[in-house]
Amino acid sequence: MLVLSIVMLIVDTIAVLLGGVLLLRFWMQATRVRPPSSVAQFTFQLSDWLVRPMRRIVPGVGGYDWASLLGAFLIVLLASSLLFIRGVPVEVVLKLALFRFLQWILYGFMALLVVEAIFSWVNPHAPLAPFVRALNEPLLRPIRRVVPLVGSLDLSLLVALVLLQIAQHVLGMVFGG
Repeated sequence: MLVLSIVMLIVDTIAVLLGGVLLLRFWMQATRVRPPSSVAQFTFQLSDWLVRPMRRIVPGVGGYDWASLLGAFLIVLLASSLLFIRGVPVEVVLKLALFRFLQWILYGFMALLVVEAIFSWVNPHAPLAPFVRALNEPLLRPIRRVVPLVGSLDLSLLVALVLLQIAQHVLGMVFGG
């Protein structure tokens, strides 16, 4: 069982990295944010092998890169399928894969918000700061309409993080986790 646990850890690590890149690729296109060349090169080189062939089956519709989103789900499904070795039923693996996929999305948004907060404290003029800010804008814009500035302090990042954590708890309750 130790060997299986180690294999699952390695597979999950690779899956999170690749799935995160695919979700970032989807979000960059959905928000129409042009990435810096280093981010674009990393993202596309790591994911083109999966996205390009999938686009023949799942074309972009409505300006969204559905192949990237579906690719991320397939990655989490493949990683979760290792549970078959432990005798976990198909429906449980599918439910777990969907739960993990939604978790990855929420964690990705949280990570982007934390990175933006760090940039704002450490170096607001860092080369990646405008890119991260642009990725977060669709999440923060509706919150900023409701949450006023406190002095000159923008609390929308904090409110967004709290809302995402609430979403995590709701997700856990829905999936029985």
